[in-house]
Amino acid sequence: MTRTKKTGYTARGGRLAVIGALGLAAVTLAAVPAFAKGSMEITAPHTAKVGKAFTVKADGGDDSAGYLHQLCLEENGFGEGWHQETCSAVVKGDARTAAKGASARSGSLKFRAVLYGLASRHDQHPKRLHVSKVVTVRVR
Repeated sequence: MTRTKKTGYTARGGRLAVIGALGLAAVTLAAVPAFAKGSMEITAPHTAKVGKAFTVKADGGDDSAGYLHQLCLEENGFGEGWHQETCSAVVKGDARTAAKGASARSGSLKFRAVLYGLASRHDQHPKRLHVSKVVTVRVR
């Protein structure tokens, strides 16, 4: 007769206690809010007429400590790639900017807002904090 290792209730109970503690820690960490939160909002008309002006507005902020903010609007249209249209002033807190535009031809123009964090007013290397969703303006 061979003798096998005895695994009693104490070994199983210890394993269950460890698994339960890890599960509880995972649930607790998931429920804790993130340290830095930001919000971005961009508005643009759905359609515009060729040659007529339209306005794209954006506002956003982040509660990251130690950063000044600058909000920029970027455009992508007619195969040009993303490029900056306008930027707000460097501010502490929420930033706002708006761009007026018009298209000489029909097609789709895409816009997005990018929020940058700066260590000082003359920071040469801003940190990209958030990018908004892309909105499309159909020019007809």
